Amino acid sequence: MDQLLTQIIGLLIIAVLVALAARRLRLPYTVGLVVIGIVLAATQSALHMTLTREFVFEFILPPLLFEAAINIHWHELQRDLAIVLSLAVFGTLIAAGLITAGLVAIGWPLKSAVMFGILIAATDPVAVIAMFKDNQITGRLRLLTESEALFNDGVAAVLFILALDWAVGGTPSLSYDIETFLRTVGGGIFLGAICAGAALAVAGQTTDHLVESTITAVTAYGSFQLAQYFDCSGVLAVITAGLLIGNFGVLAAEERSQLTAQGREFALSLWEFIAFIANSLVFLLIGVTVAKIPFSQLGLPALASIILLVLLARAAGVYPLCFLFKKSRFSVSSRAQHVLWWGGLKGALGLALALALPATLPMRNEILIATFGVVSFSILAQGLTMPLLLKRLGFIAAREEKQPLF
Repeated sequence: MDQLLTQIIGLLIIAVLVALAARRLRLPYTVGLVVIGIVLAATQSALHMTLTREFVFEFILPPLLFEAAINIHWHELQRDLAIVLSLAVFGTLIAAGLITAGLVAIGWPLKSAVMFGILIAATDPVAVIAMFKDNQITGRLRLLTESEALFNDGVAAVLFILALDWAVGGTPSLSYDIETFLRTVGGGIFLGAICAGAALAVAGQTTDHLVESTITAVTAYGSFQLAQYFDCSGVLAVITAGLLIGNFGVLAAEERSQLTAQGREFALSLWEFIAFIANSLVFLLIGVTVAKIPFSQLGLPALASIILLVLLARAAGVYPLCFLFKKSRFSVSSRAQHVLWWGGLKGALGLALALALPATLPMRNEILIATFGVVSFSILAQGLTMPLLLKRLGFIAAREEKQPLF
C-alpha cells in the first residue's frame, strides 16, 4: 500500500509539472502526459503501475463520464439531440462496420474484426475539450463534440457487450439478444435514474455543501458499480445519473435545484479536479504501457493501415450523417465537421474494452497492440495538430474577436 501511494503521489507531481509546461507552451497537457509516460518507461524508472481493465473501469471511467455528463445543459442538448444521437448511434455503427469489413478483407477472423471495430469506435476527445477550455471556446461546437463523445461511449459499450456474448458464446437466439439488449440498456438507464433520484432526494435534506458533493461522488461510483453488479451498462448508468444530477441539481436555477448555491459551485469545482486527477493518471499510464507494447509483432505497415482505416471510418460516420441534416435547423458547418472528425480521439474506454477481451478470443494480442497503436496516434498526432486545425479553421480567432463560432 505504501509503495502504491508513493507511486500515485509521484505520478501526480509529474502531472502538475507537465500541466504547467503544457500551458506555457499552449499544448494539450494530455499529449505531454503520454510523452512523459513513454520517457519514464524508456528510462527504466521505478514506476511499476500498469494500465489494467479494473483500474480503468473502476477508477477512471466513472468520474470522467460523470464529470462530462453533469456539465451538459439539457435545454442546449435538446436543440441538437437529433444530430447528436445520429452521430453517436449511426456514426458508431458505420465506423464499426467499415473497420470490421476492412480487417476481414486483410485476413482477420470475423469475430476479432467485429470486436476491434466496436471498441475502437468509442471516442474520447479529452485533449480537444481541454483545448477548448484553454482557448475559451464554448457554444455549439463544444456541445456537439462533448455530447457526441459521451453518447458514443454509451453506444460502443453496449455494442461491445452484445458482440462479446456472440464472440465467445457462439450464436445466441434472437430472444437472448433482445433480452441482453434490454437488460444492458434499459437496466443501465433505470439504475442510473434511480441512483440520481435518491441522491437528489437526500441532498435536498441538507445545506452542507461538503455533504452534497460527497453524495454526487457516491452516485458516480455507486451507479456504475450497481449496474455492473446486475449485468447492466455501467457506462449508461453513470451518464444517466450525471445528466439528471447536472440538470436538476448542479446546473439548475436556484429555485429548481435540490442543491444549495454553494453546493452547486463546489460540486462543479470538485468534479473538474477529480477529472483532472483521473485524466492525469490514465494518460501517464497510457504512455508507460505504450512504451512496452511490441508493435513490431503486428508490423508497422499493418498498424499504419489500421490507423488509416480508423480515420476513414470516423470520416464516414461524420460527414455523410451531417450532410443529411444540411437543409434542416440541425445543420453543422463544414468547419465544425472537420473538428468532429479529427477531434474524435480514442482513449480510456477503448483501452478498457480491449483489456477486457477474453484470452480465448482469436488475435486478442494483436487487437491490444492495434488498440494502443491507434490510441497513441490519436493522442499524439491528432491531439498535437488540433490547435493548428482550430486556428486554420478560424475557431480560436473567431472567439477572440467575439464573433459567433458557426
